[in-house]
Amino acid sequence: MGGARLDTSVAHNARVWNYWIGGKDNYEVDQRVGAHVAGMFPLIRDIARADRWFLGRAVRFLAEERGVRQFLDIGTGLPTADNTHDIAQRIAPDSKIVYVDNDPIVLAHARTLLTGTSEGRTDYIDADVHDPSAILQRASGTLDFDRPVAVMMLGILNFVLDYEAARDIVRKVMAQVPAGSYLVLTHPTHDAEVGGEGQIPAMKFWNENATPPITARSGAEITAFFEGLELVEPGLVSCARWRADDDSAATVPQYGAVAVKP
Repeated sequence: MGGARLDTSVAHNARVWNYWIGGKDNYEVDQRVGAHVAGMFPLIRDIARADRWFLGRAVRFLAEERGVRQFLDIGTGLPTADNTHDIAQRIAPDSKIVYVDNDPIVLAHARTLLTGTSEGRTDYIDADVHDPSAILQRASGTLDFDRPVAVMMLGILNFVLDYEAARDIVRKVMAQVPAGSYLVLTHPTHDAEVGGEGQIPAMKFWNENATPPITARSGAEITAFFEGLELVEPGLVSCARWRADDDSAATVPQYGAVAVKP
């Protein structure tokens, strides 16, 4: 979630992430910083791809197995193939999806690329993760908050540097959705058991050379985001391993989980 205006002189997360997953919506500065980070921490490209695969598996699971028809995707990033609405509306064409971001280049692409089915609805709102009340108020124009909603927060809370503020954002959003709603979350970690210690110097370089600043957290800290919710099996795991079709999926230092509001 970046600033309110497009600045192509400084590397920006949405564009660098796009570079790491092989997209074309990035600038030379993004490629330069992205390549340097990948040189320091080669796993970053695997993390980016694993996070994308996790998104696909989580949306398919919720739409197919849990019957979810509403998705609030906070921190959308740049659209690529198989976005949340693409997957959900393939399974259930009447699905409603609201995307939230506040980066100008994401906004420009979202308006042209994030179009959904005629039966369902796909909307985009320009809002900041730090203002959950505004997100919920504006999303209520599309989503029915009397029915279950899947709240997607993939790789977004790591840009909320204050831990208690990040927890408060999750609490406020989940308080406004009914029982039977879900929280879908990924977050980078520095936990050594999943190879996360290499992220620390790479994130330091990022914070000195790109925007917005980022932080990693421990598995225990990330688990606490799900307070009051019931984790779906297999719980909090490396996002590459969450309900993976292939048991040989590599472990990456980015946790992922899905939880239901009882």
